[in-house]
Amino acid sequence: MQQAKSILIRSAPIALAVAAVSWSPCLSTGARAAGGPPEPIRSIRSGAWSDPSTWEGGRPPGEGAIVLIRTGHDVSYDVSSPEVIRSVHVSGTLRFADDRDTRLDVGLIRIKAGDAVSEEGFHCAMSVAREGAEGPRPALLVGTPERPIPAGHSATIRLTPVEGLDPESFPAIVCCGGRMEFHGAPMPRTWTKLSKPAGPGEATVVVPAADVQGWRPGDRVIVTGTTRQFARNGQRRTTSVAERPATEERLVSEIGRRHDDSGDLPIGLDRPLEMEHHAEGDYRAELANLSRNVVVESADPDGVRGHTMYHRHSAGSISYAEFRHLGKRGVLGRYSLHFHLLGDTMRGSSVIGASIWDSHNRWITVHGTDYLVVRDCVGYKSIGHGFFLEDGTETRNVFDRNLAVMALRGEPLPDQVLPFDGNLGSGFWWSNSLNSFTRNVAAECDQDGFRFEVFASERFDPVLPVLRPDGSRAEVDVRTLPFLRFEGNEAHCQRFFGLNLGGFSSGAVPGYPAPRELAIEDVDGVGPDGRHPFVIRDFRAWNTHWAFHAGSPSVLVEGMDIHDSEYGIWRCVTDRHEYRGLSLSGIGTAAVFFPRPGRAGKDDGLANLRPVDDLPPATAITRVAELPSGGLRVQGVTADNGRIARVLVNGNEASPIGDDLSAWEVVLPETAREDATLSAHAVDDAGNVERTGHEIDRRPALDVARRSRGPAGR
Repeated sequence: MQQAKSILIRSAPIALAVAAVSWSPCLSTGARAAGGPPEPIRSIRSGAWSDPSTWEGGRPPGEGAIVLIRTGHDVSYDVSSPEVIRSVHVSGTLRFADDRDTRLDVGLIRIKAGDAVSEEGFHCAMSVAREGAEGPRPALLVGTPERPIPAGHSATIRLTPVEGLDPESFPAIVCCGGRMEFHGAPMPRTWTKLSKPAGPGEATVVVPAADVQGWRPGDRVIVTGTTRQFARNGQRRTTSVAERPATEERLVSEIGRRHDDSGDLPIGLDRPLEMEHHAEGDYRAELANLSRNVVVESADPDGVRGHTMYHRHSAGSISYAEFRHLGKRGVLGRYSLHFHLLGDTMRGSSVIGASIWDSHNRWITVHGTDYLVVRDCVGYKSIGHGFFLEDGTETRNVFDRNLAVMALRGEPLPDQVLPFDGNLGSGFWWSNSLNSFTRNVAAECDQDGFRFEVFASERFDPVLPVLRPDGSRAEVDVRTLPFLRFEGNEAHCQRFFGLNLGGFSSGAVPGYPAPRELAIEDVDGVGPDGRHPFVIRDFRAWNTHWAFHAGSPSVLVEGMDIHDSEYGIWRCVTDRHEYRGLSLSGIGTAAVFFPRPGRAGKDDGLANLRPVDDLPPATAITRVAELPSGGLRVQGVTADNGRIARVLVNGNEASPIGDDLSAWEVVLPETAREDATLSAHAVDDAGNVERTGHEIDRRPALDVARRSRGPAGR
């Protein structure tokens, strides 16, 4: 089989002189002004990057160039070059060719309206003005949802440090109210479970054949660990799983053939495994593919790394792209993939099937953002928490069927929003539970598989502005907000906690002591009321030290399987806790250890939960495609803590994709193309009607700008 080609964007150091500087748009040549930066090279028409007639001066941009793609120009990037472009300022459209391999080494890509040239690797002045703006959005298109980069070709962006640019903010890709798309060749699944155990000396793993269609020899894969690094005698073997990982990284040497009717397929590895990887019953290791044919990477992983970010009122989505060797260690806001203070202005944007690995600062950071969809992604090796919700105001985001492997201990970041976060290494970490977590797996993380954490103190007030069902914002103690949905999640091979729901912070290990100001206990017994408890459905924790720990009251468990763990239910505040379908097996020390009363007093008596469903569903349109027949196919997601009864799009009933309406689609008639807007909302089984459904303005002048009905986002 031919290996898929990839598109990379990379950066590499070059000697240029200035940091954050602006230039007048009247400059027109690529010559260097005396003692200053080179003057911008501007597009003069739409055309190919390699075509001299596309550019002022009659020459394509070369080493060290500052490039401006002017408003209204559509430039096709059609080269694969190791020359480092200092910066590319996209006011029109920069579109990567999909009929060849491409590579761009660059210090900055900035997508922003207006033909000014300004080098800034983080902030976006005036990007909030996008709502209602005239004209098409500036756009960086590395594939599109309708036309991804095909499997036979690759696109690579290499983020390269440029001398003279601030290494804390550069290199970078920054979208300031424009459109940014990364789309590689689709895969049916990016990770799967082993069908059979694999152990030392074996160079083959067996997996379901249907899950690995499109995987190729040369792909980089990981086999997740199933041996935790906390010995049964209570002695920690290491201070981090990175010192002696049970997860193993390999290349695919060959894709085998099916030899029987089991539906399984052998995958050959480039060298034998060294560890045991269990696969018995419901307790199985994962095989995950890290390779994609669209790549954004740091050119110098051991030096200055790059970062990427979307700002408010931006647009775009990501599917089957690879983000590797990114993130600036110890620098606030410079993450591998960062959705920064978007409110609901990018409602329905999604990250599907991406791989984010070897990150020095998170995998995906969702900061002050609502209604984002993250599905089928693989995160492997991050410094600090992996899938991370940053400031406690994030709601109605959907995390579905993601794999988090080896989130490692970092340090608190300077000036971080939440002072209590020790950044100890959780696969999934949040401070506001009004989000949906379904079918996710966390394996071999330093601290937690899943972690909800809020500590009130003189340094932090947990009463924050949170989006309400009517679209307004209100001040709410985020410790009291229940899950939008938490179902079908799994944690294994954890050094500490499988699921830590508002409990103790650390149990800091030698060499990594928690700062004294972080040594507050937990949520202090504050949580949802008995009518709106935390509902945990079908959670599995195995090969974990402390499987489940909760400092939060009002917890309803409907299915929990704890297996081969040192402790089952450990030091939980059991005020208004109810457990149904609880299974405990292979427990080393204690199935239930030292329950605590929380705020419940000895005279309070037994208080049963009385759950009610009065929270409406949350819907997002994720894709709109024009069909050859003339109609429109509209796809989206809906999250709810109960059963979703109906989803309506412009009055038309949607059908489920899969078992239920958590993912849905509808085909609208040809007349829908003339509609100025598409509007979707849902109704759940309890009769709750979504009051602020998702509305998309389809007028060309707004270039499919996403917005919500009702009050504007933050």
